[in-house]
Amino acid sequence: MANLKELQPESSPRAAFGAQLRRVRESRGWKQEDLSERIGCSSQHISAVETARKPPTLPFARKADQVCGTANTADSFERSWHEMRHGILLEGYPEYVAYEARAAEIRMFQIGVIPGLLQTPEYAQAVARGRVQRGSLTQEQADEGVAFLAQRQDGLTRERPPMLLVVMDESCIRRPVGGPEVMDGQLRRLIEFAEMSNSVLQMAPYALGERRPFDLPVNLLTLSDRSMVSYTESHAQGYVDREIASVIPILTAYHQLQAECLSQADSVAMIEQVRKGTL
Repeated sequence: MANLKELQPESSPRAAFGAQLRRVRESRGWKQEDLSERIGCSSQHISAVETARKPPTLPFARKADQVCGTANTADSFERSWHEMRHGILLEGYPEYVAYEARAAEIRMFQIGVIPGLLQTPEYAQAVARGRVQRGSLTQEQADEGVAFLAQRQDGLTRERPPMLLVVMDESCIRRPVGGPEVMDGQLRRLIEFAEMSNSVLQMAPYALGERRPFDLPVNLLTLSDRSMVSYTESHAQGYVDREIASVIPILTAYHQLQAECLSQADSVAMIEQVRKGTL
């Protein structure tokens, strides 16, 4: 299509929805006119949604899921609409999750809380409950967030699951969340994760001190074409980066972190030790 407008999905939730619509449409080899005929609207409307000039409606999202076959998948438009409508995710995060669902390798570093992909339902609910109590989420938003996390976790059990390499700061397992029973179940889940064939789990102990290269959570994705995506976030903003010049230094720092961390066997031993203290 001539003069195709470059999209900036990180700029807003609406823009992320539009970029998702264009990506799914193009992956099927459809022009805007092809999709508009299937959905039952004008091609101008498709263009306006893709370029974030018009917000999508819930019926539009559901119809897009129907014609694209994306209902109950990582590319669900209805789910993206709810995320956009209720604001349960940081800007930039929907774009990252779309990449995550297709990643061949996922590397992550987490501080203070167990990574979402490894959380038990009880732990995730406790974290969400805390946000409701603080007034940063409504109960409806919290429920949607927990359900969204469960959908992301389903991606780890797909036919060809990604390799998942996780480094956790020691604070993740030391910080009590949800009470002793919830923590016991969560720590057992981490030990089970370490036994999976497509996983590597390492702890970054407090003793690393200044040798720990990251002070914020970091996610790195390797896609099937071996390109890489990084995702970092602050308290208020998430940022996806595919520029190799930006991603490579983060990957280098991640490798340096892994070299300083405990081995997987020693990491499991630490988790077991902490778990015994919760009983």
